[in-house]
Amino acid sequence: MTVAVYERFLARAAQWGFDSARLRQHLRTAFAACIAVLAAWALGLEHPQWAGMTVWAASQPLRGQLLEKSFFRTTGTIIGTAAGVVLVLVANGNLLWLVTGLAVWMGICAGLGNLQRSFASYGTMLAGYSASMVALLDNGNPVHVYDLGWDRLFTALTGVAAALIVGWLFTPVGAEIPGDDKVRRLCARLLRDIAAASQAAARGQSALSPKDLAERLAVMAAIEEGLDPHAAGSQRSRRAVRALRRLINTQISALLWLRDSTGKTITPEFTAEQAQAMTTALEQAAKLLETQPAPLAAIHAIATAREAAAGWGHAEEILSNIGLALQAHFVAASDLPLPANHRARQLPVVLHSDWVGARRAMLRAFSAIFVVGLIWVITGWHGGAFMLLGLSVMITVFSSFENPAFTMRFVILGQAMGAGVALACQWFAWPFASSQLQMVLMMLPFILIGALLFSHRRTMVAGYDCNMVILLALSPHFPYQLDYGHSLSMAFAIVTGPLAGWLAYRFILPVTVQGRLDGLRAMMVHELQDMAATPLHARDVRVWRARLYHRLLRLVRASEKISAPAVQEAADCGLAALRVGKAVLILHTLENDLLLSDSTLRSVRSALQRLQQLPTAPAKAIPLLMGVAQRIQQHQPEQALQLQLAAQDIGEHQRFFASTAKIA
Repeated sequence: MTVAVYERFLARAAQWGFDSARLRQHLRTAFAACIAVLAAWALGLEHPQWAGMTVWAASQPLRGQLLEKSFFRTTGTIIGTAAGVVLVLVANGNLLWLVTGLAVWMGICAGLGNLQRSFASYGTMLAGYSASMVALLDNGNPVHVYDLGWDRLFTALTGVAAALIVGWLFTPVGAEIPGDDKVRRLCARLLRDIAAASQAAARGQSALSPKDLAERLAVMAAIEEGLDPHAAGSQRSRRAVRALRRLINTQISALLWLRDSTGKTITPEFTAEQAQAMTTALEQAAKLLETQPAPLAAIHAIATAREAAAGWGHAEEILSNIGLALQAHFVAASDLPLPANHRARQLPVVLHSDWVGARRAMLRAFSAIFVVGLIWVITGWHGGAFMLLGLSVMITVFSSFENPAFTMRFVILGQAMGAGVALACQWFAWPFASSQLQMVLMMLPFILIGALLFSHRRTMVAGYDCNMVILLALSPHFPYQLDYGHSLSMAFAIVTGPLAGWLAYRFILPVTVQGRLDGLRAMMVHELQDMAATPLHARDVRVWRARLYHRLLRLVRASEKISAPAVQEAADCGLAALRVGKAVLILHTLENDLLLSDSTLRSVRSALQRLQQLPTAPAKAIPLLMGVAQRIQQHQPEQALQLQLAAQDIGEHQRFFASTAKIA
């Protein structure tokens, strides 16, 4: 009967504008938050509401994600609490020293968090503002800092325990990795493209247009962006995500090869019969990928096509890599180990690290915390600690967002809503409480109100911050003395935190989509410079290539926030960078060729030296690459063509290769 009433309530709520799935999850989370607050009070903790905040922060839709985020939540809290205690003890009551130390710590956490990914990044950011909660809420009083530190730690552990218990009972074990089917369909299209490429190359045409290439890369970039959360919670999930990334990298490599096949002619060694056999096998493999959930037969069809492709350039190698990546992908979804010879031949997965964004986040966090803290020290405003605490959260957690200044608008709205709900509890409920237990019990309906706001379609974007502020503002200390002025002042101080965060993101090293694009371009070009300056080993080549692939996907994905032409340009420029990278590898190979003449070797070294300074004058590298190509044309026509194509790409995309000059 109770279940039926609950289902009728959800159905009616959907008619009122609530999202039924989100309402289920958020009511469950609110229930866990209520349990956590009651448990923390029963344990005698001074700030039981912090346990409820931890529940909202740790809640996840899947068990694996819940487990991993809870781990990093606990780890970040322990580290942050210890850092907060140390800061208070070192400052010894001097607020200026406290603010300075806190600014340094927040800068370090913001910088490191921007270099990490997913829940590891969250744990590092949490370590930053957990130190603020310990150092600021008692105004840096060293007498009570140990009590406050233990209180912060145990309330967080209580919240994590409640979130795990309730979440484990009601959340599903796992889900299919999003984009898996799309990647397989893309692979099927790619196999058909390779089949068509032999006919197109025979006519001197391109198998894929620039628009087709940009479209494929945009789909891959969107899929790749959503993979990180689904690698959480188990080794099997991590293996599956890594295998999917390897498959995406293999497809990028094949797309680059198809792009390079423009104008190439079919060699006599590759007969018409071979081309027909390859086409038939690839069409069969494509159909199997599109229609079967685990099409191992597709791998055998690709192997047949690979044998038929012998004699057509690098087609045999490309098809071999696709077959290996598909096999690894299917095996990763099961508990079967991959054969050792396959593991050795797999492409590595190397992910982009945003060093430019991390440096800017570190400087921004330090500057914002120090300036606002200095204002607090000078003015002595009693709400300054809450303002600085709110800023600590804003300046770390949102620093990795694409456009944090825009996001701050919703955060400000959510915190204003939360402050309003908290004031309602403080003004209309708590004055009637006759014990601390009654104050805690009176908080619970307001926690449920927060869950409703988090689930309605009009307020869900601000709902998370609303719930966090409700619990931050409601500190159940008995006996309760109602002070309208003080409660309004505290509510205002809480809301000023995200406002200060918006100002920081708007005016201190502003974060923009264009800025992130410029940073990605700069790092890709810098990667090419490093490749030109460093003698290569087999492992280095694979690592550099994988990192460039991932940065290409990030570049394309970030460009989607601007316009469709920007996506096309990003794809063209990124593929041009990959082609230049291939030219660098060829030059290093030629540098070690003992059969080349001294004059040719000097030309090769001159080209490498110029590529080390590529951003300063990209056009100067063009004649050097063309000169080397002319010298090796007779004996190494394939390598000569690659150098010519790289020179052509540098000439067409000089602004891209000079982009490092814009980044400071």
